[in-house]
Amino acid sequence: MGVEVTTFGCRLNAYEGEVVRRQAEAAGLGALDGGAVVINTCAVTAEAVRQARQAIRRARRDNPEARIVVTGCAAQTEPESFASMDEVDLVIGNDDKLKSQSYRALPDFGVNRYEKVRVNDIFEVRETAAHMVDSIEGRTRAFVQVQNGCDHRCTFCIIPYGRGHSRSVPMGAVVEQVRRLVGNGYREVVLTGVDLTSYGPDLPGAPTLGVLVGTILRQVPDLARLRLSSIDSIEADEALFAAIADEPRLMPHFHLSLQHGDDMILKRMKRRHLRADSIAFCETVRRLRPDASFGADMIAGFPTETEAMFDNTLSIISACGLSRVHVFPFSPRAGTPAAKMPQLPRTVIKERAARLRERAQEAWTTHLARLAGTQQPVFVEKPGFGRAPDFTPVTFTGHRAEPGDIVPVFVTGQDGLTLKGVTALQIAAE
Repeated sequence: MGVEVTTFGCRLNAYEGEVVRRQAEAAGLGALDGGAVVINTCAVTAEAVRQARQAIRRARRDNPEARIVVTGCAAQTEPESFASMDEVDLVIGNDDKLKSQSYRALPDFGVNRYEKVRVNDIFEVRETAAHMVDSIEGRTRAFVQVQNGCDHRCTFCIIPYGRGHSRSVPMGAVVEQVRRLVGNGYREVVLTGVDLTSYGPDLPGAPTLGVLVGTILRQVPDLARLRLSSIDSIEADEALFAAIADEPRLMPHFHLSLQHGDDMILKRMKRRHLRADSIAFCETVRRLRPDASFGADMIAGFPTETEAMFDNTLSIISACGLSRVHVFPFSPRAGTPAAKMPQLPRTVIKERAARLRERAQEAWTTHLARLAGTQQPVFVEKPGFGRAPDFTPVTFTGHRAEPGDIVPVFVTGQDGLTLKGVTALQIAAE
């Protein structure tokens, strides 16, 4: 069966999953009788960890002879809990998962005669090397890691303990990786990282994310589209604003690590921005790029959140002009300060999350309505489906576009039954 990799969580994990596949195969895991299954975990919520455990048990049932390797953020933060599972053969930390030698003992010695847990102190890792990936299995757009780790300590977040200190990939290596992917046929690339806008201060000359974006677009002229994954708007630099204003190849969708709309809760989260900062960022970007759209991560039911504080989260959706919102009901993570704060009843958290999702759906419907009557260049992901520049998913008929093509479509209206309420589009007459 070779090496099968199941990845949970963010785009960075998806990119690393491809590196893991390559390194595990180089170590010979794919040649073992029964092959190997690698579960690349996420630790952002307790639910993500639970899903990883389910995947491990399912992998063992489906592949009784395979070697089961667990890695990723949850493996880094709670290795012994995974090592205690009978289904698991090996637990590898976030740094070691990217090295082929980490997997070599499996075919050579057999895991039962070797150390089961290989997880180092992630805070001792000070550099992030470039990993040249030629393709990402099953995807028409490519991800490129430019940064890893986080130096901030938001009170609800366990991720720094899974990823370590912030560290950046040198610009030259990033440009070379993008050039390589474009040469292999990728027309759209997404820059990824744990704290993307913290890119650069650990590198010679301290380049910023905006400088990196500008350098990529200048030095890889054949790249059709460049996207940014989740950003922290308070760290946006002037070079990034300039690229937003002047570079049509930088796609006009920005997903913000917003988290909440109330200043007191933001302080208790130890976020570095206030409500007014987020609103000002969206207003500035929209002035520079009128076609910009914004998404955000939002937490409902954070400890001590009152109804008035929650109302500020509901209202910031319209104040920022958000079009899509990822809603997270607060889930305490052991080892974080927020887990020790006065908790809200689960019923209240669930009810507020439902209300936040309802408000988010209203914003999404409004966003779709604004597209009616416009023509959009759609990046085709699979036959009949693609994404507009602002990342709106679209379905279309009447065109034999292939994955990776960019085709013009005219928005004719909405169809609530098509792909979870996504706008139904038709190809403009040629």
